[in-house]
Amino acid sequence: MFLFLIPLVSGFFFNLASAFTAAFTRRWGGRAGSTISIILRDVLGIPLWGLGFLLAARAASAPIFETGLATQITGWLLIAAGALLIIVALSAIRARALAPSTGDPLIQQGIYAHLRHPIHAGTLLEFAGLFLLGPSLTVAIACLAGAGWLLIQSRFEEIDLIQRMPGYPEYMRRVPRFIPHLPKR
Repeated sequence: MFLFLIPLVSGFFFNLASAFTAAFTRRWGGRAGSTISIILRDVLGIPLWGLGFLLAARAASAPIFETGLATQITGWLLIAAGALLIIVALSAIRARALAPSTGDPLIQQGIYAHLRHPIHAGTLLEFAGLFLLGPSLTVAIACLAGAGWLLIQSRFEEIDLIQRMPGYPEYMRRVPRFIPHLPKR
C-alpha cells in the first residue's frame, strides 16, 4: 500500500539537485554542473515523483471523505490555477527552468515580482486539487510529503540562488515565497 513512497521520495531527492547548481558548477565546471542538475532533476527526479503520485492515486485506500460535484469542481479549479501559475512562471524564466546555471540573471518582473517561487506555489495548488479529487490516505500522504518537500526544496534553492545571484538576498526581503502580499488600501 505504501510502496508509492519509494519513487515519490526518491524523486524528491533527485529533484533537489537543482538546489545544488552552484556547488555542482564549482566542482565540475559550468556545463557539467548544469548537465548534472538537468539529469538528476528533469530526467530522474520529476518523473519519479510523478510516478509516486500516480501509484498513490491508484493504491487501494479508502476515501477519507466522499466527494461531490463541488469538491470535484474545486479540485479541478485548483489544478488549473496551479498549472496556469506554473506556465506563467516557466514562460518568464524560459530555458533557465530546464537548465539552471551560475550565469542566470535574477528575474524580478511579471509573476516573479509577486512570488519568489511561483512554480512551487502552483505545485502546492495542484497538490491540494489532487487531494480533493482523490481524498484517500495514500493521496493525502503523497500530497503532504510533496508540500513538505517543496518547503525544503525552496529553502535549499534559496541558499543556492544567494550564491549564484548577488541581488537575491534583497529580493528575498522584498518578495514573499509562496503567497503574494495583498494590495494595501
